[in-house]
Amino acid sequence: MEKPGSRMRLFAQGVRDGIPIALGYFAVAFSLGIAARNAGLMPMEGFLASFLCSASAGEHALFTLIAAGAGYMETALVSLVTNARYFLMSCALSQKFAPETPLLHRVLIGTKVTDELFGLNIARPRTVQPAYSYGAMLLPVLFWAAGTASGIRMGTLLSPRIVSALSVALYGMFLAVIIPPARKSAPIAVCVAAGFLFSLAAQAVPLIAGLSEGTRTILLTVGIASAAALLFPVKEA
Repeated sequence: MEKPGSRMRLFAQGVRDGIPIALGYFAVAFSLGIAARNAGLMPMEGFLASFLCSASAGEHALFTLIAAGAGYMETALVSLVTNARYFLMSCALSQKFAPETPLLHRVLIGTKVTDELFGLNIARPRTVQPAYSYGAMLLPVLFWAAGTASGIRMGTLLSPRIVSALSVALYGMFLAVIIPPARKSAPIAVCVAAGFLFSLAAQAVPLIAGLSEGTRTILLTVGIASAAALLFPVKEA
């Protein structure tokens, strides 16, 4: 069982590792706030929406439906389909926790799984402790929500080019998360490269290109992960 001092050190380490993600999230959420403003949301409503749903594609779809006056069932269904890939991430991340990790911690952490936070946790050596995950998600979640609220309040003051440029920061930050483990592990490097190549190729395949971005991500994730499990099996200690 972890000692209180150990939990605090892990929490502080998570907060430190989450700072770059938080900065990238604020910039992207700022541009997302403009879509929320166009949908008629107030800053506090945008803050709550982003605090409860930390997903750019899912929120953009949500704000688009709100602007179009969609019903509750349609909005819920589209949000479920758009964010379905996080089910896979949560299942994969749950295997990184120690077997004795309480269900409550698994559920709470699973509600805030994002691409970048998943990469940060999955790259940890050995098991992941809840204290680290809570620390890592603290600032990104708050900055994501604050960025949306700020975008609603001040987004119209910036030019579209500046808002678009802010979104580029997230991609650079995501590369910073996946490159270090890929340099240390050949199987991870192969999976990362395959992910980039097949994602690009999928946009040219008629049947797959017509699917939503979330659905394509799920299909590619399951396919690449299955192939990696067969080609690079992990030996149990």
